[in-house]
Parts: sequence; C-alpha cells; structure tokens
Amino acid sequence: MQPATTIVQCSHARHAAAILAIFNEAIAHSTALYDYRPRTPESMAGWFEAKRTGGFPVIGVEDAIGQLLGFASYGTFRAWPAYKYTVEHSIYIHQDHRGRGLGRTLLQQLTDAARQRGVHAMVGGIDADNAASIALHRRLGFEHCGTLPQVGFKFGRWLDLAFYQLLLDTPAEPVDG
Repeated sequence: MQPATTIVQCSHARHAAAILAIFNEAIAHSTALYDYRPRTPESMAGWFEAKRTGGFPVIGVEDAIGQLLGFASYGTFRAWPAYKYTVEHSIYIHQDHRGRGLGRTLLQQLTDAARQRGVHAMVGGIDADNAASIALHRRLGFEHCGTLPQVGFKFGRWLDLAFYQLLLDTPAEPVDG
C-alpha cells in the first residue's frame, strides 16, 4: 500500500463525487464495467441507499490529504432468498493509483467485512481480458468458476465474463428462510 493511506468507510456526503468520477472513468475507458453511459451525480444517492439498506460495506482508501484513491463494495448476488450468503463484489482504483497494491488492500478489507457479516461466498465477475484483476483475485485465494463467452459487447467487440469465487468459513450456523 502507498505510504500515508487510511482505510475509511465511504459515505455519500464525503465520497459520492470521487466514486462517481472513478466509475465514469472506468465506463469510458475500460471493460471493468459493462456500461456505456456515464452515471449521473443523482444516481449516487440511490447507489449509497442500496448499500445502506442491504447492509453492504463501501470501503475506501484515502491518501494523507483525504483524496479517495479507490473503493470496494459488494451487493446482492441474485435476488432469491437462498443466495443470502453469497455476494458479488467489485473494486475500483483511481486511474492514477493503479498497480500500487491498493486493490489487494481493499479486497482483503472487503473479505474481512464479509466474514464479519456472515457471508459464505464472494463472487467477482471480471472481464476475461483483465489480467491484473484476475491475478489479484488468484493471489488472494479466489478460484475460477467459469467463463461466459461473448455475453457483453463494448468498444466494438464481444466480451467474455469470468467468474472468480472465494468460499469463506462463515456463517457458523446457516439457516433456511
């Protein structure tokens, strides 16, 4: 991790603009998000509210002056009740701070948060050409569970979506219903 960084719990008031900028850079210039149009500032209120009501963390890393360098979160994997112990996560790093270990720090923090909340399975949907993200997930114990060929189309080409999963030793006593 970079010197003088701090792990923070992100809030709408403090971090929405920075998260929006990171999202929109990824939308415009990468296949990290299979989206075409930049998100609006108004969309962030709903995004943060969904995280709050779902009990989902939004973990950030800031530099010494409080600039958000990256963030990670998770949310519902699928809408049916039997998936309640499974989450789909994502990690985004500001373009000027990639390749410095921040993704690893955030994914470790997010995994710890998932354990504390009784999550059993973390799933990451990663563009199959995103070698850096795939390597990060593998280093932290995530296993490749399958690839869906040509399920996305962006930048004039078909995109393959690879799924990586980490099984946690939680919850101690899972229940139906």
